[in-house]
Amino acid sequence: MALGRAYSVAVTGVDGQLVEIEADVGRGLPAVHLVGLPDTALQEARDRIRAAAVNSGEGWPDQKVILALSPATLPKVGSVYDLALVAAVADAAGKVRRERVHETVLLGELALDGRLRSVRGVLPAVLAAKRAGYATVVVPVQALPEAGLVRDLEVLGARDLRAALAWMRGEGELEVPAPLEHLDVDPRVDLSEVVGQTDARWAMEVAAAGGHHLMLTGPPGIGKTMLAHRLPGVLPRLTEAESLEVTAIHSVAGTLPADRPLVDVPPFIAPHHTASVSALVGGGSGTAKPGAVSRAHRGVLFLDECAEIGAKTLEALRTPLEDGEVRIARRDGVARYPARFQLVLAANPCPCAPAREVDCVCPPAARRRYLGKLSGPLLDRVDLRVRMQAVSTGALINEVGESTDVVRDRVARARSAAVERWREHGWRTNAEVPGPALRQRFRLPAQALAPIERALRRGVVTARGADRALRVAWSVGDLAGLDRPGPEQVVTALGFRDKGFHQ
Repeated sequence: MALGRAYSVAVTGVDGQLVEIEADVGRGLPAVHLVGLPDTALQEARDRIRAAAVNSGEGWPDQKVILALSPATLPKVGSVYDLALVAAVADAAGKVRRERVHETVLLGELALDGRLRSVRGVLPAVLAAKRAGYATVVVPVQALPEAGLVRDLEVLGARDLRAALAWMRGEGELEVPAPLEHLDVDPRVDLSEVVGQTDARWAMEVAAAGGHHLMLTGPPGIGKTMLAHRLPGVLPRLTEAESLEVTAIHSVAGTLPADRPLVDVPPFIAPHHTASVSALVGGGSGTAKPGAVSRAHRGVLFLDECAEIGAKTLEALRTPLEDGEVRIARRDGVARYPARFQLVLAANPCPCAPAREVDCVCPPAARRRYLGKLSGPLLDRVDLRVRMQAVSTGALINEVGESTDVVRDRVARARSAAVERWREHGWRTNAEVPGPALRQRFRLPAQALAPIERALRRGVVTARGADRALRVAWSVGDLAGLDRPGPEQVVTALGFRDKGFHQ
C-alpha cells in the first residue's frame, strides 16, 4: 500500500479554502473511489483523470485507488481538482519529486488527451493559496494572466499533464506570466456628447463624487441611457485592492476576458429588464453564482426601463443597496459576494412613452400603476432623482458639453477630499458614511440643518431620506471645495430627492 498527497483549492463565493487530496493505492480490484463530498462533476473525474494519464503516456495503477479530499465536510464542486488528483496518484507511485508536489497548489481541469483546461475562480483560488502560506501555484496556461495578478507568489502555467508532471519530476520548466497591460477607459464614449441636459449632468457628477444612487426619468430618446453609459468614465480608476476584489468576482462568474485579466476600471453592468431575481442578485443550483449586482461591485449597475422590471426583482435590490453584500443560502452552504455598486435607474414617465408629454394617452391610473412598481422603501434608497426634459433644437446643434476628462478631474478632487476626511473612520465615499455619524460626530450647524428639519416636519422625507440628503450635501460641498456643506448645499440635496419620480 502506498500513500500520496497533493493540494488544491475549493472556492465558495469569492473565498477559497485549501483542500488536501490523499491518494491510497493498495490491494483490491482495479477501481477509483472518490470520498469527501464530491459533486457530480468531481465524481466524473475518476474516468477523466485515468484517461488523461494513460493518453499522456503515464501509467495508471492496476490496483484499487482511493482519493480522499479533506476537509471531508466541505462540499467539493467542479473540475478544478483534476490536476491535483493525478499528482497525488503519481506521488503515491513515487513518480514525482515529493517535495515539489507537497509544496505546490495545483489547479486545472484535464481533457481526455491530457490537455489542461482553465476553470472558474482561478484568482480567488490563487489568493487562498497565498494566504495558506504556499509559494508556488500551477495553473492552466490559459489562466496564467489571471493568476499572475497575485504578487509575491510563483505562478507557473502548464499546457498539458505531460508538461506538469515533467516539472514535478524536475525535468522541465513551465511558462510564467507575461507583463500586465492596463485597460483604458473606452475613448469612444465622452460626456461632451451629452448636450442640453444640465440638471442631469450635474446630478451624475454629484453621484460620481459621492458614490450615490441615481434615477433618471423622461421620454424615450432624451439621453438617459447615453448619460448612464458615461458614468464609469468619470469615476476614479480602481485601486489595486479593489481591482483584485472585482476581478475575483468576474473570475468566479466566468465573465473575465482572457486577454484582459485585470478589471481596473469601474465595471458597467446593464441587465435586460426581463432578468430574473437569480440573474440580478445571484443564484443557481449547488453553489450560487454571482449575479449582476456583484459583477457591478465598485462600478455601475444600470437598470434601463426599470418600471418594466418585476416588482419582486426590484425589491431584491433593497438588501444589497443597504448592506453592500449578497448572502445566498444553498444546500451546499452560504455564498457571500460583495455588492457595493452605484445604482442608476432609468424609466419612461408612462407606458405609452410619447416624445412629448402632452401627447400621452394613458389614464391617470395607468401612469400611477406604471411607476408604482418602484416601492417607497426602494426609492428612499435612491439619493438623486432627476426629471429630464426635451432638448431644444439650438442646444442639440450648437452646444458642446464638458468632456469626460474635465468632469473626472473635479470628481477626483471631491473624492480625494472625502477620502482624507473619512480616512481614520474607514469610509472612502460620502455614500458609505452612517447616518448617526453625520447627525452626531459630524453634525452640521443649526442653520444648515434647518431645511431638513422643515422637510421632516412636513413628511417630505423619511429619517433614512434625511440621512441620504446629508450625504449628498457633503458631496455637493466637496465639489464646491468647501470644508463642510452649508444651507445652500443642503437645499440642493433635498431638491434632488423631490425631482423625477414625484413630478
